Amino acid sequence: MSIDTILFDMDGTLIDTNELIYESFNYTLKKFGYDFTKEEIMDFNGPPLIESFKKVNEKNFKEMVDVYREHNHLHHDKYVKIFPNVIETLTALQDKGIKLGVVSTKMRQGVELGLSSTNIKDYFESIITFDDVHYAKPHPEPVLKGMSELNSEPKGTLMVGDNYQDIESGKNAGVKTAAVAWSAKGVEFLRQFNPTYILEDMKDILKIIEV
Repeated sequence: MSIDTILFDMDGTLIDTNELIYESFNYTLKKFGYDFTKEEIMDFNGPPLIESFKKVNEKNFKEMVDVYREHNHLHHDKYVKIFPNVIETLTALQDKGIKLGVVSTKMRQGVELGLSSTNIKDYFESIITFDDVHYAKPHPEPVLKGMSELNSEPKGTLMVGDNYQDIESGKNAGVKTAAVAWSAKGVEFLRQFNPTYILEDMKDILKIIEV
């Protein structure tokens, strides 16, 4: 069966939020008296915020999430930009009738902000956020829920992401996976999780599905 459904992670995959994420973590951690290196901070990127901050401070993690989100949303448009060839690729996929969805570990408010500010929200028929599931990626639930909303089957679905959680969630849901080479984690880090495809450019998706 050919691919008729593509699910995308958002941050680091469709839109470049790496600097915003770093600045938001750095601001929050310093506010609570922590001093991490940039490399250590970027390791927090991927899992849900609650999970990341709970590892740092089990007592005040909820307050840390609130501080992070406030800073992140306030400075969002200053840092965020769309990755090259994303709009062109989404347009070509939509014209071909490919079903498109977003699967993110972010809360819905942040996802809506990211998609709206980069003018790509209308491409997606399904948007699954942290608020919509019991278990976040790498659990298969978010991918399975995205497929369910799109009436799609695993054998015809591709999950695209920039972190190991995206690849593992896709594999756990029984779908094909694609890792993006522009990941802040580095493409060699992602290769060890054996994605079905590596995308050097977002347009590579068009070759995979023969558009």
